[in-house]
Amino acid sequence: PSAMSRRVVRQSKFRHVFGQPVKADQMYEDIRVSKVTCDSSFCAVNPKFVAIIVESGGGGAFIVLPLAKTGRVDKNHPLVTGHTAPVLDIDWCPHNDNVIASASEDTTVMVWQIPDYVPVRNITEPVVTLEGHSKRVSIISWHPTARNVLLSAGCDNLVILWNVGTGEMLLALEDMHTDLIYNVGWNRNGSLLVTTCKDKKVRVIDPRKQQIIAEKTKPHDGTRPIRAIFVADGKIFTTGFSKMSERQLGLWDLNNFEEPIALQEMDTSNGVLLPFYDADSSIVYLCGKGDSSIRYFEITDEAPYVHYLNTYSSKEPQRGMGFMPKRGLDVSKCEIARFFKLHERKCEPIVMTVPRKSDLFQDDLYPDTPGPEPALEADEWLSGKDAEPILISLRDGYVPVKNRELKVVKKNILDNKPPPGPRRSHSTCDSDFSQPGLDEVLEEIRALKEMVQAQEKRISDLENKLCQFTNGTD
Repeated sequence: PSAMSRRVVRQSKFRHVFGQPVKADQMYEDIRVSKVTCDSSFCAVNPKFVAIIVESGGGGAFIVLPLAKTGRVDKNHPLVTGHTAPVLDIDWCPHNDNVIASASEDTTVMVWQIPDYVPVRNITEPVVTLEGHSKRVSIISWHPTARNVLLSAGCDNLVILWNVGTGEMLLALEDMHTDLIYNVGWNRNGSLLVTTCKDKKVRVIDPRKQQIIAEKTKPHDGTRPIRAIFVADGKIFTTGFSKMSERQLGLWDLNNFEEPIALQEMDTSNGVLLPFYDADSSIVYLCGKGDSSIRYFEITDEAPYVHYLNTYSSKEPQRGMGFMPKRGLDVSKCEIARFFKLHERKCEPIVMTVPRKSDLFQDDLYPDTPGPEPALEADEWLSGKDAEPILISLRDGYVPVKNRELKVVKKNILDNKPPPGPRRSHSTCDSDFSQPGLDEVLEEIRALKEMVQAQEKRISDLENKLCQFTNGTD
């Protein structure tokens, strides 16, 4: 066939993806979105809830709204307010839609259980507080396939992996980053991490071996922040800036980090581009902080590898952005992505659809997608096992499951057996601790009893005062 008769336009079912904001009454209004300057997305969503970091006097807070609770948010709507300084990042647990983690300037990470009903007052008690960073914590990310494994990265240039189910630190990745960490992303099965750092390097890390297995210095020549995510087949997608401060995107192969597979200039805006990737469609959506548009690209195996699809444009700039997991989308409307765009005072869902004439389930748009069941337990993952996400079909839509409690089992102080040594007294009972250890434990129990009694007395005194006070006012 002659060159003329070849199709000029690349065939793709995603060529006509188009974005639309929801109607005015489907937005979430009157929310004081946080003004903290930080390149996090400020918003996290799942099939049940939308969570947004908000302004809060004297501490740090975020608000959690049931997805259906659109319209004006009551100014007394409860907040999640356990942190003593601003919240910098939030992330829903992929395996439990009622569990969310938050990272804060107060150096802690907290994990929260959110009830299905709207509570009456602020939620102030986390299920567990994770302490290990010495400076503010600006990044958190749950492991995609292992239960209760959570990553945090702080301004102490440290990445820590936690077992939330026991409240313990599993791994600390020290001495790998020489400067501020910009972002951290897992690959699909959670065996590798990719990080970007102010020292202008992209690193691929095997967290369990605590090894950097590949790195690239200056994938983008500019000085402004770089972001990196894993896309299919172990490739890495980056956003950054050229020497001339143009925004760029890049696609890289782990096995040959020297030359990019693709490198494209975009524009001269200065907002950092937050990439959101949908593995089911191989589409990357780029949302610039402070931009008023979302650009999206399809990543394929043929040149130019990163194919521009379209831009969703609006008038208002975005302060942050939430990205709904696939199982939270409406398959009957051929919705392939939904963003939650933050303005100064509201959150506006934006729906991306592929128009189709048929009402039938479009299985080419919806391959089986990661469901809410973890594929591994934390200790299996730590011991070296890997597992792909457990997939579910979206043929009949996804129905969120009832609230499951996150139980934190703190390791028993009695489990810490002393090292076997010559000085251990061999008594006939099979308890493995020596007398001094036992005395310490008994002493601790005595002290706890006294504390409980003192608190009980304090509570009953307060109750009496309260009774006098209320009786006095009748």
